[in-house]
Amino acid sequence: MTVSWFASREQNFAENGKMTGSKSSSKVRIMAIFVLLFALFSSQSSAAQVPLLMWSSEGLPPLASPAAGHITSNDQLTAYLTSAFGSGPNTVLLFLQDKLSKEDFTLFGGVFGNKQDSAFQNLEAALQSSPSSVSLPALEWSDSSVILALLQEKLNVSPVLVDADTLSHLSINTSASNLLLINLPYCTGLEKSCKEVLHENDGIIGEVLSIMKGKDVQYTAMYTGLQPSRVISEMSMSNQHAGRSLLQSVEATVKEPIMFNVSGNTCIMLWAQNLNISLTGDNWIDLATQTPSLDGSICNSSYSLLVLAYPSGHILRFSMSQRFYSVSARNWFTLDSVQLQLNDLSASFIGRRAIYAPAEYSFHCQSVTSFRDTLLVPNNTNQNTTQWRLNFIDFQIQGFGLANGTNFSYASDCAGFFTAGIWMGLITSLLMLWIFVYGLHMIMQLNTMDRFDDPKGPSISVPQKE
Repeated sequence: MTVSWFASREQNFAENGKMTGSKSSSKVRIMAIFVLLFALFSSQSSAAQVPLLMWSSEGLPPLASPAAGHITSNDQLTAYLTSAFGSGPNTVLLFLQDKLSKEDFTLFGGVFGNKQDSAFQNLEAALQSSPSSVSLPALEWSDSSVILALLQEKLNVSPVLVDADTLSHLSINTSASNLLLINLPYCTGLEKSCKEVLHENDGIIGEVLSIMKGKDVQYTAMYTGLQPSRVISEMSMSNQHAGRSLLQSVEATVKEPIMFNVSGNTCIMLWAQNLNISLTGDNWIDLATQTPSLDGSICNSSYSLLVLAYPSGHILRFSMSQRFYSVSARNWFTLDSVQLQLNDLSASFIGRRAIYAPAEYSFHCQSVTSFRDTLLVPNNTNQNTTQWRLNFIDFQIQGFGLANGTNFSYASDCAGFFTAGIWMGLITSLLMLWIFVYGLHMIMQLNTMDRFDDPKGPSISVPQKE
């Protein structure tokens, strides 16, 4: 939704002949107010914002229109309220909704033409009929009590919580300042839709304003929210790491890796989306949802042991070793075994040197299981633990060569280059190539006859043996 959309709607509205006579200028003014309110709809900011509408039956000090993308700070609002309530008693109506964002006006308002479909008919009428009004599309929001605290400070009175029935019987002393608070609910999605709730709130606003008009009391009204109903978040690029730290989707919420530190230096890191274990073969438990204790973990230049003791009583032990291989002339680390323990029972699973990587790399695999395409082979003879299974999803571990304490090193993935699909493509291509070469060879072996039968000459006689 952009400002150009509102401009096109306004142009179509004018072309349809619905703005005529003396009402044209007033409607243009109310449109301009709401265009200003929605002008920042497409701007993205990580700061939470609430809109603020302010109008008065007497008049308000002029306020320059905020530039596109500008977020009004609390200091700027304080300065304006000081000029608006500078002298004399003031009666302020504060319509404080539980939640409110400028997107609510976009979704449920009927500012352009179709007023019967608008959830803010009374609010639009109040802005249109008031001598002056102020719109702050994006007011900085940090706490739900900021607006109320500012008004209490400027008016030097405590708020009085009222509703339409209470207000109709309330005697208002205009010789002193008054702060009348009207709380409005917001949709919860359980019983009524947001549009229905906002339409009922608009009815309350219209009823309160009618009561104030009947009492002939001059007032200043404000409509805002305790907190935003919608917050558009934006990741700051300055907080992103330049290097790759984890092999995971950036769309999901990333949890912190498990890190074991010695003397302030990280020597073991582990991360997994799921650490699923099964003791019966059917029921699975995800240990990644629990916070483990690392007591018992050790690491040195040639051996690392990561012990994860969970509150549920399960214990996982990852045993890794590092050694030099003369064939490749470099150090490699292997995940030698994974041990699962519960109470007095334990099961051991051997890596069979299938889980390995250069010592300065980390190891990553999308699936590490002990029962399907096994990278971990069961190595226990206890009949009580023969059905125990492991299934680690999006698994990454590093026990040596950590350059820093926040990121994994480059990952060596378990997926081979020649996958099943690649092998199928290669074999099919070779088969088609063989058929083509064989056909070409057969064509090249064709020979023409060196003698032909001439119908004008003597016929070819083929002697036959008797």
